[in-house]
Amino acid sequence: MSLRQRLARLAGWLQEPQKVARFQRLCGVEALPSRSADPRQDEEAEAPRAGDPRRRDRQARAPGDPPPPGSDRNQCPAKPGGGGAPNGVRNGLAAELGPAWPRRAGALRRNSLTGEEGELACVSNWPLYYLFCFGTELGNELFYIMFFPFWIWNLDPLVGRRLVVIWVLVMYLGQCTKDIIRWPRPASPPVVKLEVFYNSEYSMPSTHAMSGTAIPISMVLLTYGRWQYPLLYGLILIPCWCSLVCLSRIYMGMHSILDIIAGFLYTILILAVFYPFVDLIDNFNQTHKYAPLIIIGLHLALGIFSFTLDTWSTSRGDTAEILGSGAGIACGSHVTYNMGLMLDPSLDILPLAWPPITLTLFGKAILRIFLGMLFILVVRDTMKKITIPLACKIFSIPCDDIRRARQHMEVELPYRYITYGMVGFSITFLVPYIFFFIGIS
Repeated sequence: MSLRQRLARLAGWLQEPQKVARFQRLCGVEALPSRSADPRQDEEAEAPRAGDPRRRDRQARAPGDPPPPGSDRNQCPAKPGGGGAPNGVRNGLAAELGPAWPRRAGALRRNSLTGEEGELACVSNWPLYYLFCFGTELGNELFYIMFFPFWIWNLDPLVGRRLVVIWVLVMYLGQCTKDIIRWPRPASPPVVKLEVFYNSEYSMPSTHAMSGTAIPISMVLLTYGRWQYPLLYGLILIPCWCSLVCLSRIYMGMHSILDIIAGFLYTILILAVFYPFVDLIDNFNQTHKYAPLIIIGLHLALGIFSFTLDTWSTSRGDTAEILGSGAGIACGSHVTYNMGLMLDPSLDILPLAWPPITLTLFGKAILRIFLGMLFILVVRDTMKKITIPLACKIFSIPCDDIRRARQHMEVELPYRYITYGMVGFSITFLVPYIFFFIGIS
C-alpha cells in the first residue's frame, strides 16, 4: 500500500461520524431512545406530557418503509459522485420528545434564519456539558464582539488591532476553503447535533478550530517580549484554549476529527506564512494616506470573490461580517492615529510592566466596557434597522419577512458589511473618542 493510499485511508477513518458519536457517548451525551412501534405505548408515554407545546405526533412506520421527510435532519447530504455536499439549508425538524428523562439538554442554539434546532439529548456529565458550551462560544460572535474591544480599550490597542488582522485573514481563508472543498457535516444519526447554528455551512476545515488555534498563539507571539510575564503562562494558555475549542466542536456534533486536525494544521501554515507581515499591515493601516480607500476596496473585492456560492448558507453572511468588521477596525485605527487619540507606547520603554490594580483603574476599565458595549450594541441595532429595509427597497425585495429577506444576497451582503463595518469603526474610533471626551481614556 502506497503512502498516498495510507493517508487516504487514515483520512477516511478520521472522518467517520461513528468516531464523533463515540466521543459524545464518552462525554455523557446520548440521543433520546426512539419511540416504540406500538402507537398505544406512545400514547401512554406521552400522556403525562400532553400539555407540552413542543410535543409532535408521529405515525408508526413499518420495517422497510422509506423514512419520512426530515428524518435526515441536521445533515447536509453528499453530492452525487462523492464530491461533497450541496451548500444550502436543510430545514431540520426539532427532535421529537420521548418519555421524560431526568437528565436532558434542550437545543443549545437555534438558527434564527432557518428555524433549525439542536437535538434533545440525554446528558449525564453536566460539568463537561457547560465546559464545552463555553468552549464553542469562544468561536462565536458574542465572544468576538467582547474580546477584541476589551483588548483595544483596556489592555493594548496595538495587540488588539493585530489580533483582528490575523483573525480576519484566518477566518476568511477558512470560510473560502470550506466552500471549495464542500464536505458535509457529520451524519446524524449516529451523531447527536446539539448545535445547528452553522449547520448549513460546509464542514472542512473547522473555522472554530482555526480561530481557537490562531487567537491564543497570536496573543503569545504579540505580547511576549512586549509585556513582562513568564513564557510558561503562554505555553499553558495555548494548548488549553485550543483543545477546549476543538473538542467542543466534536462534542456538539458539528465536526469530524479530520475537520479539527485540518483546521489546526491549516492555521499553523497560515500563521507561518503571513505572521511576519502583520506589523507591516498594521503600520500601513494607520499611516498610509490612502489606507481607508485601499482597505475598503480590498475587503469588498475579497468579499465579492468569496460570495459565489451555489445556494444560500450562513457562510456568506459570516464572511461579509468578518470582512466588514476588519475593514471598520482598520479604518477606525487610521482616523484614531491621525487624531492622536490612541498612541502606542514608544519602543524605548519596552517591555511594558503590568500596572498595579487599583480601585480607580478597575473602575475605569468597568466603565469603559459598560459604556463602550452599550454604544456598540446601539450602533449595531440601528444600522441593522436602517440597512435591511433600505436594501430591500433598492432591490425591490419584500421586507415583510425579515428572515427570508436576509437570505437574499442583495440584502445580506450590504446589511452585514455596512453594519459590522460601523461596529468596527466604532470600536477603534468613535468609542475611544467618547472615552477621551469624558476623561476615562
